[in-house]
Amino acid sequence: MNKEISRRPIPVYNTQGDWSALIIQPYIYNTLGEWIGWVSEEEDVFDVDGVYVGWLNRENRVLRNRSANKIEKRDAPEPPSAIRAPATIPLPPLMSILPYGVIDVFEEEPERLHTVDTGELREDMN
Repeated sequence: MNKEISRRPIPVYNTQGDWSALIIQPYIYNTLGEWIGWVSEEEDVFDVDGVYVGWLNRENRVLRNRSANKIEKRDAPEPPSAIRAPATIPLPPLMSILPYGVIDVFEEEPERLHTVDTGELREDMN
């Protein structure tokens, strides 16, 4: 991804080529237009609670080490409003094969990027 901030929507695909998310710097939205995370200047990916998820690679996939994960939490930016998801998106590029130690978050652990009102750390309703 280009280091300069771009407001142009960038589609995020998983390794199988399925559209999984949309980046409008620095925010990441799901395919319904709901905020699910954000990308730092270093291209690290965090969820809406500021918990480290992985990194964004050159193919715009969200990747994560299978083991020895980086544990980090940052203050999340102000929550944006939902967006209207595009009706069409470009076809995915051919994806490179991932080494065994790296996983595609949207394929193996999509629950890591959740909306504000869901997620593992949310309180249960009484």
